[in-house]
Amino acid sequence: QVQLVESGGGLVQVGGSLRLSCAASGRSSTGRTFSSYGGGWFRQAPGKEREFVAGIGWGGGSIYYADSVKGRFTISRDNIENTMYLQMNSLKPEDTAVYYCARGGEYSGGQPDLKWDNWGQGTQVTVST
Repeated sequence: QVQLVESGGGLVQVGGSLRLSCAASGRSSTGRTFSSYGGGWFRQAPGKEREFVAGIGWGGGSIYYADSVKGRFTISRDNIENTMYLQMNSLKPEDTAVYYCARGGEYSGGQPDLKWDNWGQGTQVTVST
């Protein structure tokens, strides 16, 4: 089973930057690692539903962003290291949330309407004024 573990969250001031990592391990029932799947970042703020932030295709292309983070966040992946990243710049208070990574479809892109699974435990990002 593929397991995902997020890290890199923390407390940052408005306008600051953070880089989140999502480290993958294990193999799927078809014997494939995370490198063969689309990957995505999501977030959930207190009292709100979880929302899509960014997605990336299995090969590093087919990238999608939520309108709220376009131009500020960058998703990337290293398939040698089986790790996915989210570089977050120009952070705003409304970016405060628990951030989760998830696995998309086998050999899929990063579009938000995929069936996402293998959710990580989340990492807290807090942007202070």
